[in-house]
Amino acid sequence: MPIEILRHGEQWKPAVLAFNQRMKATGSSWGYYVEPVDSWLPERPGVPVWREHYLAVEDGTQVRGGYALKPQSCWLQGASATVCDYQGPVSEGVIDSRYSTLALRLLRDMERRQPLLYSWGHGGEDQVVLQILRKLGWWLHPTPMCVRVLRPARFLHRNAWLRTTAARRAGLDLLAASGLGWLGFTALHGALGLRSHVRGAIEVESVERFGAWADELFDRCKHRYSLVAARDAKNMNALLPKGSWPPGIALRVARGGETIGFVVVMETQMSGDPRFGDLRVGSIIDCLGLPEDAPDVIGAGFDYLRRREVDLVVSNQSHPAWSGALSLHGFVVLQGRRTFAASPALRKALEPVDSTAAGIHLTNLDGHGPHAL
Repeated sequence: MPIEILRHGEQWKPAVLAFNQRMKATGSSWGYYVEPVDSWLPERPGVPVWREHYLAVEDGTQVRGGYALKPQSCWLQGASATVCDYQGPVSEGVIDSRYSTLALRLLRDMERRQPLLYSWGHGGEDQVVLQILRKLGWWLHPTPMCVRVLRPARFLHRNAWLRTTAARRAGLDLLAASGLGWLGFTALHGALGLRSHVRGAIEVESVERFGAWADELFDRCKHRYSLVAARDAKNMNALLPKGSWPPGIALRVARGGETIGFVVVMETQMSGDPRFGDLRVGSIIDCLGLPEDAPDVIGAGFDYLRRREVDLVVSNQSHPAWSGALSLHGFVVLQGRRTFAASPALRKALEPVDSTAAGIHLTNLDGHGPHAL
């Protein structure tokens, strides 16, 4: 049963559909993209960020798995480099033991194509995939998730994250009805935000396209980070295509007429989400500026979402200046909820990792797409 790893194409769509049906029939929630042309980041001439798809094809007819790669231009230890995020691998090995080693083969194929490879997410380091990556010599670096509840009663009634048992649901409903939940969240976020400060008046404007100001901002900021994806106009306009997914709102932040950063926010009405239930979730999905300007930049995004009356705001940030800025605005910083996993080649490029870890700046746009958590 020879298996080849091939670039996804129109000819493989029926086989991918059959693969997805086999996975679903056994109760698996995994599947793969049917369309070969990426809906978010198709390859375009002159655009240095895109996403490409590969399939594991058996006997030239059957799809048994797949993965996606998102190469992007980055600033890595003081120089430009192409660094790649991966998604997957998805393998029929989860339902058929004959393909139990296929996921590892797919992972090796990713590294061959893009040595400076990483993934960011997964949850805590107890996840099986992270244990496998550690054994393969990958570097694992824990990063936080940041949360602030704005409408406590709705959060207590509608979230699915905490409402996992009948007893918990009854307790959360009681907290909401009694007003104790509102008091608790107000006291918690208020205490965390006591250190909040604004360095000066800022100006905020919504922008539909990124221009030369973004190029200048990235050139000014990139030297302050050990790893940061290119956030110039060309890359940002590709990552946030006008009138398309993701539906992010970009805010340009200035002080005294000079751009100090930008922040991208998103609001999503959830429905039956396994974590957020039916909440209206605000997300800070991207941001850039000098580390010392992070509080003002984050504040602009948070104020926008608060005015939109979302139920809570979440953000994933790897850099301590940016998670610290969220803390200054009353967010709870939940340590170790996400893990940055770097391939051996990327780990070597980041050495010494102990001293460069704090300089890694990642946001949701550096993964396989912005999402609420």
